[in-house]
Amino acid sequence: MKKIIAVVGLGALVFLATGCDKLKSRDAINKGIQSYRNARYTEAVEFFKRSVQLDPQNVNGKLYLATAYMTQYVPGSDDPKNVQFAKAARDQFMAVLKDNPNDKTALASLASLSYQEAQGLPKMEDKVKKLDESKEWNLKLIQVDPQNKEAYYTLAVIDWLKWYPNYMSARAEMGMKPEDPGPLKDKKVKAQLKEKYGAMIEDGVSNLKTALKIDPNYDDAMAYMNLLIRQRADLADTPEEYKAQIAEADGWVQKALETKKAKAAKPAAGSPAEK
Repeated sequence: MKKIIAVVGLGALVFLATGCDKLKSRDAINKGIQSYRNARYTEAVEFFKRSVQLDPQNVNGKLYLATAYMTQYVPGSDDPKNVQFAKAARDQFMAVLKDNPNDKTALASLASLSYQEAQGLPKMEDKVKKLDESKEWNLKLIQVDPQNKEAYYTLAVIDWLKWYPNYMSARAEMGMKPEDPGPLKDKKVKAQLKEKYGAMIEDGVSNLKTALKIDPNYDDAMAYMNLLIRQRADLADTPEEYKAQIAEADGWVQKALETKKAKAAKPAAGSPAEK
């Protein structure tokens, strides 16, 4: 009987210790948030690390820790400390996904981190690999969050980033200035571009349409719709088809401007105009 009481007592002590650690973990998170809000990121990292150590199951602690690392990452810098920020952030987000594969914050953050890393890479081959990595994370995000307009928008931007340098290079080789009207003069080059990038452009347009279906006032998506359709026009087979697509692109420019103007005209929440 004494042994049973001793075991029960020991279990209670373990429970109390565990509960105490969880409370300390939450307290560390709160302190870390305050440091983060005051842009003391190194200090915030230490608080969030403490939170995770006290309660390894605390998902919020890992997410905050990863975000604090990611905030300090500067795209384009190959400084070892900077590279470590990206790695540390990725490790923590992956740790979250290990136990919570559908965590939207971790998926969106990994998509964003890969995208940021791509921007700082000088070699196009390396940039494309990182963009493809971001694409995969965005596709996973859409699977668990089909209404995430930013994911669809980012997929379209990735398509544009992969297509645009090749498009401009082709124009330059033909002696066409950026402002020169299309379609592209060299039919052979135009056919090659259409074969290699036509599906990519259509994928971008399709993703933007989905983003705009989710949010009809998504002016950033309208702006990229203009870009993709305007550049797609250069692959048109006839001048008539080219003009029709340019007119469509102009329509998106106008719609984007009108939407931005309407948003700017709306009174801020709680302003006198709303009262």
